[in-house]
Amino acid sequence: MKPVVALLGRPNVGKSTLFNRIIRSRQALVDDFPGVTRDRHYADALWDDIEFTVIDTGGFLSSDDDYFASQIKEQLTVAADQADVLIFIMDGRAGLSPYDRELADFLRRMSKPVFYLINKIESTKQYDELSEFYSLGIDQFYKISAEHGIGVGDFLDDLMEALPEYEQDDDDDESLIKIAIVGRPNVGKSSLANRLFGEQRLVVDEKAGTTRDAIELSVEHRGRQFILVDTAGIRRKGKVTQKIEKFSILKALKTLDECDVALILIDSDEGITDQDITIAGYAEDRGCGALFLLNKWDLLDKERKNIKKYMKELRDKSKFLSYAPAMTVSALTGQRCHKILDEVVKIYKEYCHRINTGVLNRIIEDAVYRTEPSLHKGKRLKFFYSTQVATKPPCFVCFVNFSKAVHFSYKRYLINQLRQMIPLEKTPIKLYFREKTGKIKFSGNSKEDQRIFQKKKRQMTKKQKLRKEQSQRKRKRDMDNA
Repeated sequence: MKPVVALLGRPNVGKSTLFNRIIRSRQALVDDFPGVTRDRHYADALWDDIEFTVIDTGGFLSSDDDYFASQIKEQLTVAADQADVLIFIMDGRAGLSPYDRELADFLRRMSKPVFYLINKIESTKQYDELSEFYSLGIDQFYKISAEHGIGVGDFLDDLMEALPEYEQDDDDDESLIKIAIVGRPNVGKSSLANRLFGEQRLVVDEKAGTTRDAIELSVEHRGRQFILVDTAGIRRKGKVTQKIEKFSILKALKTLDECDVALILIDSDEGITDQDITIAGYAEDRGCGALFLLNKWDLLDKERKNIKKYMKELRDKSKFLSYAPAMTVSALTGQRCHKILDEVVKIYKEYCHRINTGVLNRIIEDAVYRTEPSLHKGKRLKFFYSTQVATKPPCFVCFVNFSKAVHFSYKRYLINQLRQMIPLEKTPIKLYFREKTGKIKFSGNSKEDQRIFQKKKRQMTKKQKLRKEQSQRKRKRDMDNA
């Protein structure tokens, strides 16, 4: 197991900034507003060929000055217990705080190595203002600037010497499934993440907007590894005014880009809203697998617990995600939550499915034979050849004589035939039409669509470019002569 390092300190001293600096990525949200981080945030880092894990924690407050102070303190205590080395960060600009003294006393009671850092030191002129920090009885302080990287390298060199040795394991990531938990604020995303994780790992409260960052959790189920990513609630754009909330939503959407399966949580007590369908549309645009979860099912009375009615309303409003399964669950009581990961595995299996080219061509040929496409300018639309070009999700290309002549309804018909015959009933499918010239019909707004379209666009031959330039010059000459 890799050595673990925990970053501790009061709010707004630069813990998340240093966290991002160490892992060399902007995973943690950073803002001048105190209290941005509330949950424990884990990430792997590498320095001097030594791998270790870093934990970013919420700001330490001993009193009830902050609404989430008690829960954040519990999270901080757990992180300190899990860590092999503790990093105590203080603010060199604001000076020593009573919270710093209390946290220093707390760390002294722990029999673990502690590194004391004074952050936000950009010049030697600030050294004269740091005398009060020595009243803590600490011999050595590391004067750094996490934002600019000043002094961080020397600190990490010394940190590596304090880390315990470990034997590196060869992790098999082939079976790793990444899951994003998305939905409106206060629909139970963090409660569900805690339920699947098996303990109170994330801060949970009835107050909307509790989760601000995207927090990753590692879960093992039936011998398979999962990464659960709890995200911030996604509200309507018109209601988002705070900068930190905008960043939180952007991180949630980025998580959808990187995940394999999205768990779309819906509050059953409030019903299916337009924003729920909008969030489902975000998942569909990004081409990830999807699973609808009607949460808080335990809050409904007998008259309202009509599963058929709920499912019909869900299917009517989200026809574009007709392939996505749906379940009723309760994150609070655990009702049917044990079935979620099993359903995710089924979705992921189809999401990674690859079909033999010969079988694919027979399916397309049979579909075209039974229902022929309409004529294009009096000419028959011919399907020459089909092949699968990608997985996650399954992506197919059909070579035809007129790619632009394929109507979207016929494209939908072919996708439905693929779903029935392969079968691929629980995953999105991408289908493209390409002519012999290399042109591809582009339809869709997902990043996968954009990537394939741009790739085919770059593959235009020099001869085609030359013909285009000659045609443009001739048209310009004709206009000048006219």
